[in-house]
Amino acid sequence: MITFFSKPKIALCFIISGDHLLNKEDIWREWIEYNKDIIQVYFYYQDESKIRSSWIRQHCIPKHMIKPATYMHVIPAYFQSMKYAFENDTKNRWFCFLTDSCCPIISPRRFRYLFFHYQRNSLMSWQTSWWNPYYTHRANLNILPKTFHLGNSPWFILRREEVDTCLRFANEHYRLYKMISDGNLANESLFAIVFRVYFRLDPIKLCNGEKMASPIMNEVTHLTDWSRMSTSTSPYVFEEDSLLNRTFIEEELKKNRYACFIRKMGRSYPDKVIRYYLYEYSKKKDAMLFWRENDWWSWDHWLIGMFLWMLAMGCILLGPVCYCVFHRLSHVKQVT
Repeated sequence: MITFFSKPKIALCFIISGDHLLNKEDIWREWIEYNKDIIQVYFYYQDESKIRSSWIRQHCIPKHMIKPATYMHVIPAYFQSMKYAFENDTKNRWFCFLTDSCCPIISPRRFRYLFFHYQRNSLMSWQTSWWNPYYTHRANLNILPKTFHLGNSPWFILRREEVDTCLRFANEHYRLYKMISDGNLANESLFAIVFRVYFRLDPIKLCNGEKMASPIMNEVTHLTDWSRMSTSTSPYVFEEDSLLNRTFIEEELKKNRYACFIRKMGRSYPDKVIRYYLYEYSKKKDAMLFWRENDWWSWDHWLIGMFLWMLAMGCILLGPVCYCVFHRLSHVKQVT
């Protein structure tokens, strides 16, 4: 059923494991409250019995959607999350993929601004694989042609069309999907490969020789410090407030204009510092942001416009006919 003038929405898709909690649940809940009219929350988990938070439990996806997933083989968690969020509400336009250590790093107002300005785009940083696929068999890239030797940020924002593309890929190219997913850390390659298969990753060459920009913007959405890695496969964990950490956050925010989140945020990192970046750091700049939420080119509004146009045309065309008919009937009545 079509809901007229309904607002598009954002699906926050969390993938949690281990202790099954969010490191900064209180921060998340108050940040979401500002935009609760356009945000929906979904949690993918492994063991429901470990979930202690009533808020997390309230937003868990159904148990029948859960499939085994591990740190090295997490693709099932992505696809089950996106499938449920995709089917749960047709108004979900943006799908943000998050972990238990992710945290918002921009104001709710700026996040709303970015959404209404760029809801027709996916935001995912990608590049040629930064490792040797023939030496490190991540995502089993060594089996694929070089054009598919790609790497993508494991955490990103996809629009509805790209989520649909991912789900189609899993059905139409299941053997390839399974082969890539069986490789270690496939979430850092699979999505770039999917979008290249469907010609969504690169600019599209038109008949006149010009190029149309890809709907997937090669941009960072989750700030991550890979220069101080905590393990061989994990980025730096922000545990304490320090000049070095603040410098990193502020420089990265200036460099990445589409950044919305930061990872990995430790439980001990001071909440007051996070709230400073959410509500004070760019308060003056964010107050100058303006956007239009009524999208008159959306499908709902197009149908309404067509109905009103046909009604107006009907009145214009049928008006003279009705006038002649009634005039003739009144003349006949006078004669009789």
